[in-house]
Amino acid sequence: MNDPTPPKAEDGAYAGDKTPKDCWEVLQQDNHAVLVDVRTDAEFSYVGVPDLSSLGKETKLVSWLLFPGNQINPEFLSQLAIAAPDQEARVLFLCRSGVRSRYAAAAATAAGYHRCYNILEGFEGDRNSAGHRSSMGGWKVARLPWIQG
Repeated sequence: MNDPTPPKAEDGAYAGDKTPKDCWEVLQQDNHAVLVDVRTDAEFSYVGVPDLSSLGKETKLVSWLLFPGNQINPEFLSQLAIAAPDQEARVLFLCRSGVRSRYAAAAATAAGYHRCYNILEGFEGDRNSAGHRSSMGGWKVARLPWIQG
């Protein structure tokens, strides 16, 4: 995506933004809530993914962009329909930093999903002054469960 300004909840593009900890609470309390990680296959394999096994759930992996070319996944919506078939369920979208997941939440909302949320800060959070992630926000910094490759 070349557009640096992703849709915002106040624009009516999706249901809203939630922190990683808020999302964990939703996943704990709502049996129908689904976590969809929209990062690339390379990120799933080498960086890690949220571990929902203690909740009896699994993270659904549906890339928004394809690696290595970073083109939008033309099968995103059909893959999402398999991963999250209930359009009335809360669907929580996660990426590295909270940008791609906004696009995914907006696209899913436009496709008929009613309760799509973007996870603020993503899996790894923002970059620190040294340009490194995983120290300033995100799923990992919140110390939520995750596994690696």
